[in-house]
Amino acid sequence: MRNLLIIGAGRSATSLIDYLLEKSDAENLHITIGDLSAELAKQKTKGHHNARAIAFDIFNEAQRHEEIKKADIVISMLPAHLHYEVAKDCITYRKHMVTASYISPAMAELDEKVRQAGLVFMNECGLDPGIDHMSAMKVIDEIRAKGGKMLLFESFCGGLVAPESDNNLWNYKFTWNPRNVVLAGQGGAAKFIHEGNYKYIPYNKLFRRTEFMDVEGYGRFEGYANRDSLKYRSIYGLDDVHTLYRGTLRRVGFSRAWNMFVTLGMTDDTYVMENSDTMSYREFTNSFLPYHPTDSVELKLRHILKIDQDDILWEKLLELDVFNPNKKIGLHNATPAQILEKILSDKWTLAPDDKDMIVMYHKFGYELNGKKEQIDSTMVCIGQDQTYTAMAKTVGLPVAIAALKILNGQINTPGVQLPITKEVYGPILEELETYGIVFNEKQVPYQGYNPLNVAS
Repeated sequence: MRNLLIIGAGRSATSLIDYLLEKSDAENLHITIGDLSAELAKQKTKGHHNARAIAFDIFNEAQRHEEIKKADIVISMLPAHLHYEVAKDCITYRKHMVTASYISPAMAELDEKVRQAGLVFMNECGLDPGIDHMSAMKVIDEIRAKGGKMLLFESFCGGLVAPESDNNLWNYKFTWNPRNVVLAGQGGAAKFIHEGNYKYIPYNKLFRRTEFMDVEGYGRFEGYANRDSLKYRSIYGLDDVHTLYRGTLRRVGFSRAWNMFVTLGMTDDTYVMENSDTMSYREFTNSFLPYHPTDSVELKLRHILKIDQDDILWEKLLELDVFNPNKKIGLHNATPAQILEKILSDKWTLAPDDKDMIVMYHKFGYELNGKKEQIDSTMVCIGQDQTYTAMAKTVGLPVAIAALKILNGQINTPGVQLPITKEVYGPILEELETYGIVFNEKQVPYQGYNPLNVAS
């Protein structure tokens, strides 16, 4: 049998593992699932006769070497910074590798060795990054094949709560790592290009510069800029494009409300707060407000953030219980960001029967035969429940499909790469459609970039 090693059995691996187990008899696969938690790995095998669960410690070098040596291909679902050690071993033992993570500088430096070894290291093959690359390049290549010249490309993606499970004022629940949500946008200004002008949004302004868009059947959304859109100019072959903007989708109103936390300093992850284990939610909130001998925490916060009495922002804060004097943080030596994550997790965790929703939106502006044209492409995927989420499906399935096609020699161009060639995106997108991950492409009148659609 052919051996496939999956390292990491967390939430995003559910659909990935199910897909490969389902294909294992026909494809002659034996699947080893390794995770720090042997119990979690065992749960994910579902007792399948072609699966083996093991406790796997990425820092146990002897075990890592032994398992990678036995595999024909390795799927790493570890946090991005841990892929490098796996990658080096894959080169040593001549094994293909697939990840859903961005290509790090360290991973990129391995490209020549990977090519020389005749290996495929497919990265950025999940949802975002992943399906966004594939669906975008499909349309861009089709436009170019007709002789069109790209003028504009905008791309947005968001992990949200499905309408039927949307029961809070923020219209949001965690469908992915909550820490990544709390820290979103930090680490430098967002960079992009609009109508030929370079634009930069510092973190403290990021959530007040949003673009609005409508998705048929699902209403209006807002998008805030991702950290660095410019790096995709060369990757997508869009060096001459007038507008290039990549962003994250939320329901309208979320970003304005989230900006309260940014303004107060609650998303800061650079220092530890004293007595965080015994601190109450109310004390945490008060920590960011000036002292006043008589004014309440509520009054001080209203004044600092300039929140009117009838503003929905106030109701959103009340819903999160941030003024509760009886709830304790219970985290030792925690940063503000870690404490905020704890508070939000109380309210934003998916219930067992809750459904999540992935929304992706691309806008392609181009010139063909002297006329400006536009294609809007949208994809909406709804999850089943807390376990079989749309997030797990859209992250895991393209990784699994890519791994199997590499194993079968259908994807064989060597090197450290992402899925932007037709050899890769064509068969993966085609198979994703059979699982309900379908893009609706629509020719619309050319709009270009309309600044009237952008909030102040």
